[in-house]
Amino acid sequence: MNKKEVLIGFAVGIIANTIGTLLYILLFSDMGISDTFKAAITQDHIGSLLALGAILNLVAFFGFLRLKRDYRARGVMIATILTAMIILYFKVF
Repeated sequence: MNKKEVLIGFAVGIIANTIGTLLYILLFSDMGISDTFKAAITQDHIGSLLALGAILNLVAFFGFLRLKRDYRARGVMIATILTAMIILYFKVF
């Protein structure tokens, strides 16, 4: 049962990060989604774009804690750590 809850939290964390990134692009970028990603890759700003999208994970994390869903919050934390590792990869390489 606990593994299922962590997996649900992980999926919510990945989805929240994706929605957060797309929402940031739609609100603050003059270009389209694919053009913004291409520009971020060429200018080495893809890590920053992912980090700004991860802000929405805070809402999911604290929402699960407030609802006493600790294992789901743990899954969101794992998704956030995975995002941090991806950002670190883009910053180093």
